[in-house]
Amino acid sequence: MNLTLSARPPFNFLSTVQSHGWLQLAPFQFDEASKTLFYTDRLASGRIIQYRMTGDSKDVTIGIKGRLNKAERDEVKEKVMWMLGLDQDFSAFYKAARKEPKLRHAERLARGRVLRSPTFFEDVLKTILTTNMLWAATKRMNLNLIASFGDPLLVTLSGVEGSRAFPTPERIAASSPEVLKEAVRVGYRAPAIHELAARVASGELDIESYKVSTLPTLELRKELMNIRGVGPYAAANLLMILGRSDFIPIDSWALKVVSHEWYRGKPVTPKQVEKKFEKWGEYKGLAYWFWDWNLKYEGV
Repeated sequence: MNLTLSARPPFNFLSTVQSHGWLQLAPFQFDEASKTLFYTDRLASGRIIQYRMTGDSKDVTIGIKGRLNKAERDEVKEKVMWMLGLDQDFSAFYKAARKEPKLRHAERLARGRVLRSPTFFEDVLKTILTTNMLWAATKRMNLNLIASFGDPLLVTLSGVEGSRAFPTPERIAASSPEVLKEAVRVGYRAPAIHELAARVASGELDIESYKVSTLPTLELRKELMNIRGVGPYAAANLLMILGRSDFIPIDSWALKVVSHEWYRGKPVTPKQVEKKFEKWGEYKGLAYWFWDWNLKYEGV
């Protein structure tokens, strides 16, 4: 069956899907030839299904194998709306971006949306896996986590066998930091991952409520940084996912591109990165994320 959702204009399906590296992290799969995004999900009913998502400048079509009841259809629609930010409004950012040559492409390509997982729990865990780690290792740890605790998909749409849904907090919480460290090989992140899963599974932390939080960004940032394993970089990345762009997720890549963009390759500090985007205020993160970087220099 197919479901169709409309997006708030302007919208560009590929700009959203390719907004960052999440499309390379399972349970996402992306078929470059057909420009199709797949995601393996566990519904509230316990059913494991795969979404086949395609889109254009207006709509997104979700293909699903088999029939869904009304509750399942509504759940899928709500999740895909969130994953692709279909209701987000970037008109104020575009108005500011029109004055900056390095960002004039943003409105034309409908950039601003950031690909998200259906649950914020998944996004937090994936962000923790990116800290102090090469991207290849992040992908490996994510695959290990899913292989160890994710429920298997029985009917594939992507043609890739062995797909699994992202683990539930309960499945990870039932394990231990030792298993996460030794068997799943997430290294020093094991206690943080297990603690987060246990807090969410027990109901101590309603992590999904952050999606609709009305807290001022500074207070929300403090809340995020109370999660073990979430520092300034991770908090900024998660704020971007939540639609708050007041902070820049400063990592080694940010230091490198800012160094070559404005400082002739000389080492820079996080404060210097912040200063270059200071004038963008609440849009700092968006301006950084979608800046037209000069990447012609060696090593980038």
